[in-house]
Amino acid sequence: MDAHLQVGKNIDDDGREKRTGTLVTASAHIITAVIGSGVLSLAWAIAQLGWVAGPAALMAFSFITYFTSTLLADAYRSPDPVSGKRNYTYMDVVRANLGGNKVQLCGIAQYVNLVGITIGYTITASISMVAVKKSNCFHSEGHAASCKSSSYPYMIIFAGIQIILSQIPNFDKLSWLSMLAAVMSFAYSSIGLGLSIAKVVAAGGGGGVRTSLTGVQVGVDVSGQEKVWRTFQAIGDIAFAYAYSTVLVEIQDTLKSYPPENKVMKKASLAGVSTTTVFYVLCGCLGYAAFGNDAPGNFLTGFGFYEPFWLIDFANVCIAIHLIGAYQVFCQPLFSFFEMKCKRRWPNSKFITTEHILNVPFYGEYYINMFRLVWRTTYVILTAVIAMIFPFFNSFLGLIGAGSFYPLTVYFPIEIYIARAKIQRFSVTWVWLKILSWVCLVISLVAAIGSVQGLLTDVKKYKPFEMD
Repeated sequence: MDAHLQVGKNIDDDGREKRTGTLVTASAHIITAVIGSGVLSLAWAIAQLGWVAGPAALMAFSFITYFTSTLLADAYRSPDPVSGKRNYTYMDVVRANLGGNKVQLCGIAQYVNLVGITIGYTITASISMVAVKKSNCFHSEGHAASCKSSSYPYMIIFAGIQIILSQIPNFDKLSWLSMLAAVMSFAYSSIGLGLSIAKVVAAGGGGGVRTSLTGVQVGVDVSGQEKVWRTFQAIGDIAFAYAYSTVLVEIQDTLKSYPPENKVMKKASLAGVSTTTVFYVLCGCLGYAAFGNDAPGNFLTGFGFYEPFWLIDFANVCIAIHLIGAYQVFCQPLFSFFEMKCKRRWPNSKFITTEHILNVPFYGEYYINMFRLVWRTTYVILTAVIAMIFPFFNSFLGLIGAGSFYPLTVYFPIEIYIARAKIQRFSVTWVWLKILSWVCLVISLVAAIGSVQGLLTDVKKYKPFEMD
């Protein structure tokens, strides 16, 4: 009897190890995933769109992201959102509710997006590390000094850290790292906010800085063609700034069974999205007020600020630490998916299935799997190499945001809700959901076009392995 109770205490209703996630850990995972490097490009994005369209786009994307995340949260269990069978991944949710070719489409969209995000984070973390070195150089040598430095050694350092952290076996063991990363994201966002306020105050409320209702001006700041491309790219950057639907189901799969996971996840989504929206509007708008139409693409590493150098150094270290955690939040679902596929394909392979016990000082027993070690190490090295070949920050962010926003944040959650709720074709609810879906498709296509054009422009100027 006692043994039976013990099994019940340690194992969930699906036979897996008991989940321990709470509202706090889920919120931390969301904030770590959402308040990412996207916040650093928002001043630039609002400079392209202006005082009207910029904040409006931020509010619109936050509402859409929260609304569709609530639809997705109800689909974690099927057919009943409280007592149904668990769906462990986004693909499982699509398989249970839509089926057919849409499962493969979801898999391609999700996992290509996860790879893209990890590459983007490698680039951003290295830029922040370089910024620390440059900040110290500018402080000692003067603001006019060249202070050139290569980001490649820092990409290698970042990859080395990720190789070690990638041996964390699964998402459920990541909560400590997510909480640390969430604290870091608040720290650097707050520093950026404080520096922007100080700059606005020092300039006498914006004296000498040009801002406008429509953003950068044609004929003054940019050509007509550049204005169009930059507007498209800015929309992509804002879309990327809210991206976490890719890992929503995997985050929900870490939650305890009671209270019901869907209710806790909706509260976590509300907490995560509303917190980030406040930070985004403040950082974006105050960043634009501080720099005007000349806002840099990344306002903590683009050297809009030089002093106090130690505070800028600290902010950039916080960015790097946050991205170390965020990288794991986005790559763990990919690791889990690939490893599960291989175990099903080769169930008798000892290389894939055998766990070796390793006694680690101050930690205790650690289970090491040779396949996990080799595959995850290879993945981290590959993403670092790709990041070295394409170190273009803004265009890359926009492209990832545009490519993933529509299918993962809008299309699948809406289609799943229509299928689950059995919404009749051409009913009022069906029509407005479809209009929302089509509008978001157009936005995504426009943003993707702008980002591709930005990447092509960057490629023309780029010289491989040259110092910045």
